Amino acid sequence: MNYIDIASTEYPYLLLQIKDPPPRLYFKGDWDTTIFTETLSVVGSRRMTRYGEIITDNLVSSIAGAGITIVSGFMYGIDAQAHNAALEAGGRTIAVMPCGIEKIHPEYQVDLHERILNNNGLVISEYQGNTPPALWTYPRRNRIIAGLSPILLVIEAGIKSGALITAKIAKKYNKKIFAVPGPLTSSVSIGTAILIKQGSQIVTGTGDILSEYGKTNPEELFSKKELYRVNANQKKILKILIDEPMGIDDIARSAGKQISEIGADITVLSLKKHLTFNEGKYYLVKENKNVI
Repeated sequence: MNYIDIASTEYPYLLLQIKDPPPRLYFKGDWDTTIFTETLSVVGSRRMTRYGEIITDNLVSSIAGAGITIVSGFMYGIDAQAHNAALEAGGRTIAVMPCGIEKIHPEYQVDLHERILNNNGLVISEYQGNTPPALWTYPRRNRIIAGLSPILLVIEAGIKSGALITAKIAKKYNKKIFAVPGPLTSSVSIGTAILIKQGSQIVTGTGDILSEYGKTNPEELFSKKELYRVNANQKKILKILIDEPMGIDDIARSAGKQISEIGADITVLSLKKHLTFNEGKYYLVKENKNVI
């Protein structure tokens, strides 16, 4: 069983700085200390929405593609999506487990586990063997996720979620926290809204995060091609706003939909800078009328 002791010179430096670093890190993969040189921890809801999936893919793929290692917790939802996005971009990723290093949890993510290891990534845990996960091992795992990086990125979080627990831990460690805005009609956007209200940095593009690492010429949240790609529902919203700005209630009424059905599309359009928001109303950015 492979492990790195806390006294080793190869023990992750940032993890040494937290109040209660694991005495020993068990691992799978080829231990290469360069994987810890530039890291970003990413957490989010297990109940990932389509909006969360899109944002995770766009943000993480650009960041991992710039050479930053993505650290996450391997759970289904945002965690797994972050690992996958890093791998698709040819980047490296570290999965921090809430169970023994010999156990894959969730067990149906065997393929993701293998892909991480086959692409120069690491799977790590402070627990040896087949130690099963327990309620108390998740927050213990979260302190490692927060400790391994200078920055924590939160993408979707319920009001009572592990992602917010990790953010609370990261704040205690004086880490910088970034949060992705989302439609307030979504229960998994409430947590990120709370973080932003409490002073976390709002994410408007990959440049917000990459600039923290001194990366030049950062890519935007969406590529130029994707900026002008809108689905049928989004195009309908843009057409509704051609003549006059509207609040979300009026947009939903004109579209014949519930607010919960259009909230994510409005957020995506805003992040793509097709819409601006002022005094309770959404305005169409005239320069982008060619997408309609």
